[in-house]
Amino acid sequence: MSVHDQAAVAVLSQVALAADGAVLGLSLAYIAVRSLLKFKTTSSALNKVKKAPSVSVSDLRFVLSHASDEDTDTTTLSDEKIVIVRGVVETKSVVNGNWKKQNVLVSHESNEKAVILQRTQTCIYNEWRGFFGWTSDFRSLFARHWKEQESSSIRTVPFVLVDGGFWPQSDYLSVNLDGSNHPLPLTTVYHNLQPVTASPYTFLQAFFGHEYPVGLLDEEKILPVGKEISAVGLVSLKNGIPEVMACKDLPFFLSNMSKDEMVVELDFRTKVLLWSGVVIGSVATGILGYAVIRNWKRWKEWRQRRQIEQENAAEEMNEAEGGGGAEEESGDVAEGQLCVICLMRQRRSAFVPCGHLVCCPRCALSVERDLSPKCPVCRQTIRSSVRIYDS
Repeated sequence: MSVHDQAAVAVLSQVALAADGAVLGLSLAYIAVRSLLKFKTTSSALNKVKKAPSVSVSDLRFVLSHASDEDTDTTTLSDEKIVIVRGVVETKSVVNGNWKKQNVLVSHESNEKAVILQRTQTCIYNEWRGFFGWTSDFRSLFARHWKEQESSSIRTVPFVLVDGGFWPQSDYLSVNLDGSNHPLPLTTVYHNLQPVTASPYTFLQAFFGHEYPVGLLDEEKILPVGKEISAVGLVSLKNGIPEVMACKDLPFFLSNMSKDEMVVELDFRTKVLLWSGVVIGSVATGILGYAVIRNWKRWKEWRQRRQIEQENAAEEMNEAEGGGGAEEESGDVAEGQLCVICLMRQRRSAFVPCGHLVCCPRCALSVERDLSPKCPVCRQTIRSSVRIYDS
């Protein structure tokens, strides 16, 4: 780790441990709350996946008609509509009987037929700690995503799920991708990393510590025709044709996993989120409790010290305005012992921590009451003054 990285880590640790760890405790509490909220969402999705029936495309109509006949309650019906269907990907034009003009995509690299084609180009950047590039070390701790710039394009055609091995396909499930942000079970058919030729501008970027491109990653992913996948979502009949749409409450829509694999995956996620939330929440509670107790004691000590200082200041003021005033103002004080502020009374108060004895008690008290009290001689910040008595 470089010197600048160590400095950045030191700054972050000081910020995290500020106020006796209160900032760190609040951060951990936020993470714990997020984990528990995600646990609640994932647990609800797990229950829905467990209750959802897993059927083939040919049995889908029977399940929908059976659910419509037996269930009249709205809540139960909406739960029954979440169905897991296992089938093979096929273009919609084929099942409609349009053999001459098939609406299908073809991969540019593998020449495979597909219904979804995604092309991604990623420019990979690197950083070199140049002579003027020390700030990039601190920035990289927060902005790792600055190291890559990605551009992606996706093309789709209408497709359905059918039972594999049966022809002609009389039963099929139409897939509706509208409004879905779920990950797709795509297959990578092309992956190529090309180095970027350095230029004088690249040298200047590296010299000043900025990111500079080192490679261009080109990828092509497809959802090929004939691939067996699972669709989990809301199934309904539209014009007598079953159609599946994504459910926002579920983390899956189109997946390579079966129902049992989805249940295992979600069950593992719920356990991780639950225990991480409990453990991090316990640590955050301990840190916040320690910070509260420490700051409460510190505030009580400050309050007590403040009261003592105010009492001492009041006593000094009374003494300054009392019996010693006439003697100090009588004119018998030597010129070198006069207060440097009022030039009338004798020097009796020394400032802490500089120790200069240059003011009378009344002027010393007025200096202490300033917003930023400083010694009138050395201009050093003072904390208080001490009354000096002659033996």
